[in-house]
Formats: sequence, C-alpha cells, structure tokens
Amino acid sequence: METFALGTTCRHRKIQIATERPFEFIDVTADVEALVAQTGIDVGFVNVQSLHTTTSIVVNEHEPHLLTDFTELLERTAPPSASYRHDDVRLRTVNVISGERINGHSHCQALLLASSVCLNIANGCLQLGRWQRVFLAELDGPQTRDVSVLIFGTSAQAD
Repeated sequence: METFALGTTCRHRKIQIATERPFEFIDVTADVEALVAQTGIDVGFVNVQSLHTTTSIVVNEHEPHLLTDFTELLERTAPPSASYRHDDVRLRTVNVISGERINGHSHCQALLLASSVCLNIANGCLQLGRWQRVFLAELDGPQTRDVSVLIFGTSAQAD
C-alpha cells in the first residue's frame, strides 16, 4: 500500500480466477467489494483490469437469460467455427508458441468488449446501480485468469 499527501492511498491486488467453460461470465463483484472494504478508502475509484487478450471486464446485470443472450450475440458476431488468420500458423510470424490454442474468435470477441472498468467509491462502498455487477467475461476457457485491481482514494480518517 502506498500513501500519498493528504491521506491519499493506492493499493493494488490481483484476483486469480479458474474458469470452467470456453465462454462464461464470472461475477467478481464480491471480490472487488471486499478489496475496497479492506483499504479503508472513503472516496476514490477502483480500476478492474483483465490481464489477458481473450477475457474482458464488463458491468451489467446478473440475469441468466441476459447472460445467455450476450453469449449468443458474441458467438454470432465472431463464431468459433469461422476461419481466422490468427489461427493459421503458416500466416502468423509473431507471438506464436508451440501448442497454441485456436482462439481467433476469442480475440475478435474481446475487441468488442472492454478490458477494464473504472468504478467510483463513495462512503467506503463500491458505487453500482441496483442491478449492476462486475464480470470477468471468459472468451477462451477454461484457463486460470488474472485480474488486476487498483484502488485509489482518500480515507475519511485522514487529516
């Protein structure tokens, strides 16, 4: 934890998530809220960032049918069965590793979503609307994923 002038605090943590399916939305709201509570920050912001090119961080409603609709929308937009140049190692000359996953569709889907979200903290609490939740969108699972969480703000107790 770093403390700056006037009681400003900055804290960084990573959340590690083991995903279970090729495509899924994982609600990380409780994890982020717990990290915010641990800081003692009264007013500030939290930035939640995916550390992968085939995952995204999104804020939306946790309603099962809506999450299915999102999945189907992304699969129609960038279907796993389509042909992607990224998947053809005869064409690619950079960032190629042995045994690489066929995941061109996942990269294209991720391009349509955000890699991070920045949310406000007020009165020591993460500010979300009534139905809003923070999700890691897994687009190329199952894998172990890392999420970077940076919390910055001031404490009410600072003088």
